[in-house]
Amino acid sequence: MFRRVCFNLHMHKYFDRFIMLLIFLSSLKLATDTYMKDVAEDSLIMTISNFSDSSFTWLFFFECVIKILALGFVMDGGSYLRDSWSQLDFFIVFTSMIDLGLGDIDLPFIKILRLLRALRPLRVVSHSKSLRLIVSALFSSGGAIANVSVVVLVVWLMFAIFGINTYAGKFFYCSQDPYFYHL
Repeated sequence: MFRRVCFNLHMHKYFDRFIMLLIFLSSLKLATDTYMKDVAEDSLIMTISNFSDSSFTWLFFFECVIKILALGFVMDGGSYLRDSWSQLDFFIVFTSMIDLGLGDIDLPFIKILRLLRALRPLRVVSHSKSLRLIVSALFSSGGAIANVSVVVLVVWLMFAIFGINTYAGKFFYCSQDPYFYHL
């Protein structure tokens, strides 16, 4: 019964729109964090920023839990962690929860976890099927793009060698340089 409720909630269009709004607001919050480097930690702005960050983390955690309850965790065929984009979502949520739990400890490892919050805007890709298709096509065409780049570089190299052999010393650009005459 509870799994069916979670599945219906997961499939509802307003749930997806709410998550997209959260991703947008979280990205906006991350963008404003870069301008708050010089603000004191006990100021009202930093308090609101920290509260909003923890709120986003908990809301994304609840989204993850609802999806896990609706789809299953790993074992089923269409479960949550069978999709690579959901694995990215889970990684972002998991590291955010660790950062939230260890937020008072000042270790370099924890600062790296805070940097991983910058991956939150990537969650837009996992919620949009058309963006998934575009990113998948971009990654799958990487090898072909590398092959074409090698061919283009070889053609540029041939024209560069031709240009150096044809026009070397003919423009007299460096004729004022005394080193030029010793060549």
